[in-house]
Amino acid sequence: MNKLDTALVSASLREAGFGLTDTVKDADAVVINTCSVREHAEARVLSHLGHLKHLKKHRPGVVVAVVGCMAQRLGEELLAHDAVNIVCGPIQIPKIAELITDALAVNGKELAVTEKIRSKAGSQSDSLERFESVFSGDGEGRSVPGQAFVRVMRGCNNFCTYCIVPYVRGPEVCRPPEAILDQVKHLADQGVKQVTLLGQTVNAYQYESGGKVRSLADLLHMTADVPGIEWVRFVTSYPDPAFFDDILQAMVDSPRICNYLHMPAQSGSDRILAAMNRHYTASAYLDLLARAREVVPEIAVAGDFIVGFPGEADEDFEATVDLVRKAQYRNCFIFKYSPRPGTTADQRHADTVSDEVKQHRNVALLAVQEEISGQLSQAFLGRTVKVLVEGLSKKAHVNATDEADHPQLVGRTSTDYIVVFNGPISLAGQFADVTIDDVSPLTLFGKLIG
Repeated sequence: MNKLDTALVSASLREAGFGLTDTVKDADAVVINTCSVREHAEARVLSHLGHLKHLKKHRPGVVVAVVGCMAQRLGEELLAHDAVNIVCGPIQIPKIAELITDALAVNGKELAVTEKIRSKAGSQSDSLERFESVFSGDGEGRSVPGQAFVRVMRGCNNFCTYCIVPYVRGPEVCRPPEAILDQVKHLADQGVKQVTLLGQTVNAYQYESGGKVRSLADLLHMTADVPGIEWVRFVTSYPDPAFFDDILQAMVDSPRICNYLHMPAQSGSDRILAAMNRHYTASAYLDLLARAREVVPEIAVAGDFIVGFPGEADEDFEATVDLVRKAQYRNCFIFKYSPRPGTTADQRHADTVSDEVKQHRNVALLAVQEEISGQLSQAFLGRTVKVLVEGLSKKAHVNATDEADHPQLVGRTSTDYIVVFNGPISLAGQFADVTIDDVSPLTLFGKLIG
């Protein structure tokens, strides 16, 4: 979601006459898009602001804008920072180009910009809808050729006790399916081949109009039918049986809907799940995975976990390890619990698990998942897979862009496996067939076919 917001802000600034600089030192304005999900993410923002404070001693006219969830959470507190001129929450980003332009006109004077924020940056969902529809088709704003994110809903109603998202992004609001489809059609016209439908709990998508209720499954079907769109993904799903079968059936019905499910479990302990306000048990979660694999045998599943939640004992962690082994995830995103101000967990529970124990459990769970991922990767040896090419791999030589050089490229399968191979850079944004001849737990390696 932050990648999408960044692309939207970048596109709107370009339309307003701005251009991207190579370094902060050359910039007239600096925009920091923020996340509040973890304390570490906010600490990095404050570190950046410290460097910008030093920069502004030499160039006081530079305008610094902080946007996103941290801006929404801290508001005036961030505005008081010596480096900051503009604070803009997620729903206010349609105003960002105007605010920066105005700030530059008054030479970055904080008081003038502060007053403009108070008087002009209202939370207008209609403005945000138009903003998103207009600027999502900007190809230069997309980080990966041929791919685009499309937000289908905003906010969250679940109020998991550890999570700050409902407080900074608000309650669930679903976009009209017609607006989403218009956006997807525009993206397809721009050469996009894969769209990822985004929602904090995307499987909760429901939109009622004219007496008819559209679900995520309906939206998946409609998106897959757009000419030019070949792959459709969706993230992130909450473990809720409602509409689950319909979503799985959509995968069966359309080869364009990727057989991939990102469904965070967060813990394998029923006691901890209850403390997290997650409305399911470990066995119910595993039942959903079993049903998914029965209906869609080739489905790949990814999960999220938090280790070190307040009160998590050794037996709770062992229950999580047990769930991970049974779930057989393609991969997992594992985080150490981070107290978030204002959340129920932070108000009611002391952060009782030490940093050392959190780190130990984090490393141990990653090791378990690495073993599972390695076993699943072995099944690809000798197989030919279709990938959507993203571009140069991280290890590719930056100057190896001539087709004759055949630099190292990276792509992903429809089930989100990372594939590395050598080929012409012109394949970026295109599909390719690759025969796998080596594997690691997180990456498949192969040779380009044809």
